[in-house]
Amino acid sequence: MNDTVRHVIGISGGKDSSALAIYLNDLYPGLDLEYYFCDTGKELDETYQLIKNLESYLGCSVLKLKGSGDSHLNPFDHFLQTYGGFLPSSSARWCTKKLKLEPFERYIGNDPVISYVGIRGDEDREGYISTKSNIQSIFPFRRNIWSLDVTKQILSNEVIEVISEFYRQQVVDEDRLERIIELVEEPVSMTLDRDHKLDRLLNLGVRDFNYVVFRFIKEFTDYPLSMVDHFPLLDNEENLVRDDIFALLKESGVGVPAYYLPKDFTTEDASGTYARSRSGCYFCFFQQKIEWVWLYEQHPELYQQAMKYEGDGYSWMDNETLAELISPQRIIQIKEDYAKKQKKREATNDSPYLLDRIEEAEGEGCAACFI
Repeated sequence: MNDTVRHVIGISGGKDSSALAIYLNDLYPGLDLEYYFCDTGKELDETYQLIKNLESYLGCSVLKLKGSGDSHLNPFDHFLQTYGGFLPSSSARWCTKKLKLEPFERYIGNDPVISYVGIRGDEDREGYISTKSNIQSIFPFRRNIWSLDVTKQILSNEVIEVISEFYRQQVVDEDRLERIIELVEEPVSMTLDRDHKLDRLLNLGVRDFNYVVFRFIKEFTDYPLSMVDHFPLLDNEENLVRDDIFALLKESGVGVPAYYLPKDFTTEDASGTYARSRSGCYFCFFQQKIEWVWLYEQHPELYQQAMKYEGDGYSWMDNETLAELISPQRIIQIKEDYAKKQKKREATNDSPYLLDRIEEAEGEGCAACFI
């Protein structure tokens, strides 16, 4: 085991992880960051181009990891063969395990690692938390940079006295300290759940909360951060949302992934725009119907490849095959249904990146693939 803590960022080819790499590179040049990308072999060309752009901006390479090792097949096809042609699905996500998580954990080994995750401040999800004790997740875009397993310990009723004392030694302002101590010493209960207590503590001082958590980690845990003397993100009180992510990508020159850019569509009775809401495999089963239509019309050769995987009772969707989805009448129906949804939201959202639709889709799927 290496005693030096490693700092790593997984690049999915999506907007959030790419923006995170830019953000940390610019704000914390002292961090010795490693960048990796778990290649499924089934990404869109736009994904690989984004990674090239990011490498140019960072001035270093993004390490490409392949779960299939030295197999003559690309990673996805290798494991599809291993699973006897059984396609992955939302209830059987062998793709995430074999193509994303396992290559990452092999790459890390047993070294202590801080893994930076690009979940934003306007998202209500936790993302991938490794079960390996040598990997600690940090969320720089959020006001609360700590993972759920850490905050559960900090807000446990069993450590109230410890946290209270840490705050007394941390906070100088007496009036604010009094309010903090009153809150800290109120136990988590039916009337004060953990989430509300956390939010109120952050409202009373993000930086102070971070320093208290860091001290607790160093004195009472064996998390990787317990091995470092200084962690620069403790002073970060920013809370980045979707608009900030697109701004980072644009202003850096790395650019917004091309598949987010809207394309116009029309039918006899409706018109709208469509795009892709996520990175990852072009045939991802988490796609919305309109995204399958987008793939068929924008990348017909990839759609045909996706169709070839279906058969022997296996399909990417539970209720429809790809062959059925592209019948002319079905495409019209999907587009018109989607256009109606867009019409309902267009009065409050005029984003050129279809942020309303991306918001709707972001909660679906796994953070290991899409952020």
